[in-house]
Amino acid sequence: MVSVVMIAHNEEKRISWKLRNLLQADYPGELEIIVVCDGCDDATAEETRRFSEEGSRTIESARCGKAEGLNQGVAAARGDILVFADVRQEFDPSAIRRLVMPFSDPSVVGVSGSLEIKAADEGPGKGIDLYWKLEKFIRLAESRIDSCIGCTGAIYALRAGCYRALPPDTLLDDVVAPMCAQLGGGRILFEPEARAYDPQELTAGNERRRKTRTLAGNFQMLFRYPGWLIPARNRLWWQLLSHKYLRLAVPFLLLVCVTSNALLAVSGWLYPALFMVQLVCYLFAFLGMGSVFRRLRIFSVPGGFLYLQYLCVLGLLRYIRMRVAGKPVGW
Repeated sequence: MVSVVMIAHNEEKRISWKLRNLLQADYPGELEIIVVCDGCDDATAEETRRFSEEGSRTIESARCGKAEGLNQGVAAARGDILVFADVRQEFDPSAIRRLVMPFSDPSVVGVSGSLEIKAADEGPGKGIDLYWKLEKFIRLAESRIDSCIGCTGAIYALRAGCYRALPPDTLLDDVVAPMCAQLGGGRILFEPEARAYDPQELTAGNERRRKTRTLAGNFQMLFRYPGWLIPARNRLWWQLLSHKYLRLAVPFLLLVCVTSNALLAVSGWLYPALFMVQLVCYLFAFLGMGSVFRRLRIFSVPGGFLYLQYLCVLGLLRYIRMRVAGKPVGW
């Protein structure tokens, strides 16, 4: 039996469409859908109850955030496998079946699906699209070697017995929950054929909102779970460091590179040449974020890379503000 757990906040316009999409899955076993209505003040709960005879269950909750909503949904779930989904994305009919198939191996405790995002036509979005393709390639490689780090929040699955309740302010449930699940020795796999389709285009504006929150969550995870970097406690410590944490240092390493190179550029010929190369690369990046050259890949790719570093700094500032204010940051 599979339990699909979704958190919804004021989704009356899309929740019926999403439930029909899930109920059309070609999964041959029993399927239940649990929708946690998180502080909804519209008709989301009423729309969800219309599907109660088809296997949908509704939990109404005061506004608590996604992580606590997941805890409530999992506590009510009866399935052996938990599938986590968001309202916006459309599941391929075979997605749930493909997510569940790898669990025939008892060492598998989780499976991430693949989120297909509409690519941007121009600008930094093209560079960000390249980054997302690289991210999925790395996850697949990690999965084949041992276990991938984290899952795609819009489509992933865990064994019910391996789920650990999340702190209510958790930002990256799709990384923290799988990491906790695999600490007992299990594996998290990436299944590229289990697809969900996101209609929201991968533009710089859309990515700014999502990525800033994700990067703030990475900083939160780094400081909340320092033991995950101890090899004796976590066999995946190097993958976690190289895949998730080193990217947080990139903006500051770039600043060190350009500053040190500028100081060394007063002597010889090598350092001035390298400094000019750096300046040209930054020029291409800035042009790629503008309106004139953003259709050319030679400009849009470095533009996307530089934009991601800018978002990383914003993510750090968001995390610091949240810590200083002491506010819950889970949604």
